Amino acid sequence: MFPGLAAGREKQSFYRSTIYYKNERLHRDKIGSMKKLTSTDYQALAEFRFQIRKFLHLSERAGQQAGLERGQYQLMLAIKGMPAGVRPRVAELASRMQIQHHSAVELGNRLEAGGFVRRERAQQDRREVLLALTTKGERVLAELALHHHEQLRSAGPVLVAALRRVMHGDNETSEKHRRSPREKRKSIHQE
Repeated sequence: MFPGLAAGREKQSFYRSTIYYKNERLHRDKIGSMKKLTSTDYQALAEFRFQIRKFLHLSERAGQQAGLERGQYQLMLAIKGMPAGVRPRVAELASRMQIQHHSAVELGNRLEAGGFVRRERAQQDRREVLLALTTKGERVLAELALHHHEQLRSAGPVLVAALRRVMHGDNETSEKHRRSPREKRKSIHQE
């Protein structure tokens, strides 16, 4: 019916197959040249992920007890903790949280409905909408952030130790990094 269209589709299909093949081959070549992980490496990665999930689970539970849904505490923290010179627009907040723009919009909508945040127009460009914490949002965030801070202070050493195991690979190296500075000086002088 349309001979030119069929030929165009064949070229496009061949082009896509070629790109896919080249990308797959590059991916395999890259993986093939990587260091092989040991069972200790896998255990270290699993332990690190476990410690992160444990902290996040406790964080989510604390947020729920404060009347927040999943992700709302993180959005409030992102608003309050924006780097200097960065305005709390939805796009920046989505980027900081590593979520899709529409997900950040929905989190903002729900927080606004709950009285935790408000939308305001930027002074320089009235088309730009910024998110700001309300007094209620500031109060709830302060309580939760203090709870998280204390939790990290107590869980931090275990989390750091798990990260060191991932970074250093084997237990012997990790053991060297766990020794006190005094023990390290002794072993240097003995060698």
